[in-house]
Amino acid sequence: MIASSFVLLKGIGQSSERRLWQEGILDWASFLQSPTLPGISQTRKEWYDRELTVAQTHLELGDAHFFSACLKSREHWRLFDTFRPRALYLDIETTGMSAREGHVTVVGLYRNGHMTSLVRGETLTEDRLHAELEQTDILVTFFGSGFDIPYLQAKFPRLNFKKPHFDLCFAARRLGMQGGLKHIEREVQIERAADVTGLDGWEAVRLWHRWCAGDEAARDLLLRYNEADTKNLEPLASLIYDRMVARFGPSSMGILPTPRREPNEVAP
Repeated sequence: MIASSFVLLKGIGQSSERRLWQEGILDWASFLQSPTLPGISQTRKEWYDRELTVAQTHLELGDAHFFSACLKSREHWRLFDTFRPRALYLDIETTGMSAREGHVTVVGLYRNGHMTSLVRGETLTEDRLHAELEQTDILVTFFGSGFDIPYLQAKFPRLNFKKPHFDLCFAARRLGMQGGLKHIEREVQIERAADVTGLDGWEAVRLWHRWCAGDEAARDLLLRYNEADTKNLEPLASLIYDRMVARFGPSSMGILPTPRREPNEVAP
């Protein structure tokens, strides 16, 4: 989807992008190969060509940071499929108070089929979080831009969150999907283990305090709850991404980018 995106060019919004798709300009390659384009002056076309050539270079280098800077945050979903191998699914639990007064109790991190649970007083440190983020090209959360990331920034100010961020909450709203994570999971039939079904964030707060009072079983249940919150972001991200492409990509107009041929390749 990223190579079909023209909204990273200054002066091109979603309406202009869709007009390009309607003209058969479905990706950067077809844009660059077209000597002229309706509604775009030759001077601007040459400038856009240079910008897209730079973007192609950064894409080939796997430079996700470049695209986080030139795309609006609401369009970061376009990067998900390209940078999926280095996606980090993240969810936190807290003591239930504001970031000024409270604490992060658990940070759940899921990457390439591996779950990591960082726990306050044990493995949760700024250095460990920094190391995890350094291995990340795109963050995936549910309402992380409104809660998880600001909370972590307040408690661990040296962390670098200047990365593409696919916030499933706001993408889901654009698709007409309402409610919180658990509600949407049920709607799209993403399941949880029976022992954590029905638990919510406030129960996670209570479980933390029960563990601090000596209840080891509460700790285990808290970690299983956070793990479900974190791991379920992966199938939900795939589903929402596919629906976003269908709704807002070239396929929404009944067209798809054609495979790019090499210069000497003969068309079938």
